[in-house]
Amino acid sequence: MIKYDSYKSSGIEWLGEIPSHWENKKIKYIFKIKKQIAGTVGFDVLSITQQGIKIKDIESGGGQLSMDYSKYQLVKKGDFAMNHMDLLTGYVDISKYDGVTSPDYRVFYLTEKESAPKYFLYLMQMGYQNKIFYAQGQGSSQLGRWRFASEEFNNFFLPVPTKKEQEAIANFLDKKLEQVDNYISKQKELIELLKEKKNSLINQAVTKGLDPNVEYKESDIEWLGKIPKHWEVKKIKYFVNKNSSSLTAESIKNNSGNYKIYGASGYLQNINFYNENDEYIAIVKDGAGVGRTFICESKSSTLGTLDILRTNKYVILKFLLFVLKNINYDLYIHGSTIPHIYYKEYSSNKVAFPPKKEQQQIVEYIEKESSKIDKVIITKEDEIKLLDEYKQSLISSAVTGKIKVS
Repeated sequence: MIKYDSYKSSGIEWLGEIPSHWENKKIKYIFKIKKQIAGTVGFDVLSITQQGIKIKDIESGGGQLSMDYSKYQLVKKGDFAMNHMDLLTGYVDISKYDGVTSPDYRVFYLTEKESAPKYFLYLMQMGYQNKIFYAQGQGSSQLGRWRFASEEFNNFFLPVPTKKEQEAIANFLDKKLEQVDNYISKQKELIELLKEKKNSLINQAVTKGLDPNVEYKESDIEWLGKIPKHWEVKKIKYFVNKNSSSLTAESIKNNSGNYKIYGASGYLQNINFYNENDEYIAIVKDGAGVGRTFICESKSSTLGTLDILRTNKYVILKFLLFVLKNINYDLYIHGSTIPHIYYKEYSSNKVAFPPKKEQQQIVEYIEKESSKIDKVIITKEDEIKLLDEYKQSLISSAVTGKIKVS
């Protein structure tokens, strides 16, 4: 990308040099904050999310709801609206709708007639993404209340090119980001297909084995179908021993040491004691990720949100892991706000178990083939990460004049 012919100092640390003919203007000379309370109900309720302004579904009862939307402020189509109360997870967008939004948010509009709204939107969204606004924050960031106060907002400087350049920059970014986003979308679709392929591979191996010429028999289980004739069908509980923990996140706070502790998301931190001597399987029984299954190291501990499972002499631990990953835990979930599964229910699930030697062969096959798929997935995920970084760099370079857009 080419640069402008000459640059000057902006006098602003985060901005650096800008093209010589660009201006720096305080937001209050470009925008005007407005706050008009609706006074009545019946409007679409708008949420400001990191994916833009959305119409909130207030009928389903999901999410945080207000008792009185008449006290919300009006937003007109074309208005800017931002969650300035949380500079970490908040965002800003141009509304595509007429509606109302929280009175705690900031609604403002362009007063500068010779302006391209989309240019300023890219500029302000960059303020969140690059944490430029964060440096102006006040309040308590630990409590998610790191706000951009009105006075600091009004006196914040923005780079202002000519309207023609603003439009060119916005159009350039629209086109380039659409191309990148389309490519990212295809890579995400490919990742999902690869994950499906991996799940299918595991399912085939733990229900049919590795020999396509083996003699089969009916399992008398609808979802399982035919299985190798020499395999046994038994309930999971006949092959496992269950344990549990009473440890909570609060009980290990400010603890450190050489032993790992696991929670619903996997490894959490190190602590100075352990409750389990050998390797074991942990399965999430409460909350988000219910049914997630993974192996934990020896000499470690778990939080009380996990069931601890060990195998008896007839089953290899990793084979059981793949069997458990193959279960549809949705069939055993109780509760909607905090989902929960019970060991006595999912362990009564009937599955097929081959002899121990065959289990080991299946484990080795799954690990080998899964590793190939995982390498491709990691490559694609790294590529997506780099493209996301490229997008942010491109936006920043264009809206601050570091590259010239014609």
